Amino acid sequence: MSGLFPTISSLARQLSEGSVSSRELVEDAIARTEQINPTLNTVISLDKEGALAAAGRADQARADGATSPLLGVPMLHKDIFCTQGVRTSCASKMLADFIPPYNATVVDKVHNAGMVSLGKCNMDEFAMGSSNETSFFGAVKNPWDVTRVPGGSSGGSAAAVAAGLVPMATGTDTGGSIRQPAALCGITGLKPTYGRVSRYGMIAFASSMDQAGPMARTAEDCALVLNAMAGHDLLDSTCADLPVPDYAATLERGIEGLRVGIPKEFFSSHLNDAVAKTVTTAVKELEAAGATLVDVSLPSTDLGVSTYYVIAPAEASANLSRYDGVRYGYRCDSPSDLQDLYLRSRTEGFGEEVKRRILIGTFTLSAASYDQYFMKAQQVRRLIAEEYQSVLKDVDVIAGPSAPNTAFVLNDDSKSVTDMYMEDVFTIGANLAGLPAISVPAGLVDGLPVGMQLIGPRFGEAQLLNIAHQFQRRTDWHSLTPNLDGLTG
Repeated sequence: MSGLFPTISSLARQLSEGSVSSRELVEDAIARTEQINPTLNTVISLDKEGALAAAGRADQARADGATSPLLGVPMLHKDIFCTQGVRTSCASKMLADFIPPYNATVVDKVHNAGMVSLGKCNMDEFAMGSSNETSFFGAVKNPWDVTRVPGGSSGGSAAAVAAGLVPMATGTDTGGSIRQPAALCGITGLKPTYGRVSRYGMIAFASSMDQAGPMARTAEDCALVLNAMAGHDLLDSTCADLPVPDYAATLERGIEGLRVGIPKEFFSSHLNDAVAKTVTTAVKELEAAGATLVDVSLPSTDLGVSTYYVIAPAEASANLSRYDGVRYGYRCDSPSDLQDLYLRSRTEGFGEEVKRRILIGTFTLSAASYDQYFMKAQQVRRLIAEEYQSVLKDVDVIAGPSAPNTAFVLNDDSKSVTDMYMEDVFTIGANLAGLPAISVPAGLVDGLPVGMQLIGPRFGEAQLLNIAHQFQRRTDWHSLTPNLDGLTG
């Protein structure tokens, strides 16, 4: 396996030199998608006409002197971002026919930077899942092994980048939904600090944790995209009004003297032994680059999953109450009365996992359970955030595994609901605390990718990207690609 797929930075050079046009790149990406997607099921809305028109505008802009590094580069959006005139379904029957009249801020920002969207990626329904098996449009396959999951909920985005359909796709991360699929598909995925990137036009799952971010082959590419995505937005009251640094400008800084915290709880019984060995080797590469490894403790790590699965479903229950069959979304046929309309529209429109989380959330928000569950979970959330804050006073970043296992097989009946939820055990903490985190390819176990996660202090994306870039300068895991011979003919 060798690096076959171009990065954003390499395409930017080719476009600048004039050795390739945006239209040529987009035509190639469309052809590749049409060839591979029937097997992988990564893309659920392909906007060929819109993409080719945008490519033409990008070529003209470059001919007129524009020089943006993203200008004319093809990409895909997770189908959770509203895209004007292009279906936004959240991979749900509930929104299967919804065409937004406006763009999400993230969509506008990357398009204004010149990127060309080919369409929308498959995902777990309403971003609820860690395997991309809950989609109304069917499961996504992992390009490294099509009998296995790509992770979730941004599994379509991760698989599209891993298979070389595009060099970048947008994702969202509520409990690990960028980092876990990035790890399982062997790409780089960044979850920014909560509030660093606007959530306007991003269909809500759990509003206090949802965050958009880039998924690409390298940390350098993620830095280039974050430059475009980040920044204050008056349309999102949770978006931080802070300056946006040039994330690409600090990538070449050495990491000598940086203190990297290694939480003992991240190397627990939850972690597959082979994955643990691979991540330990990756962490030692940081030490070889001049960083100092420091043993730290995050004692409430095991409480993160249960805390998350009280708070997130509660917020989901409130957010998804708007889908009632009245104004938009799926509406059942011939309702007998208003109650029948509500009941059947929601029963038929939502998938099983979404309904499970709505019911959990409704229960925890009930008068009888609010104090016992929801308020207790909020208290534990604060404890977890304080633990991270305390550790990050003594170290610059925290390092460990992105996921406890490599990609597991599709339709694995041996995995319980709890087992599925535990796939996010190492990523959830950063969401509960609102911290930035990145997953980078760190090795292979039995031919399947493993990811190393780096977690930093609030608004510390520049340092995370710098460390990830320096790691990728010393390793080649990010350049490996899956064997797609059987998919491409």
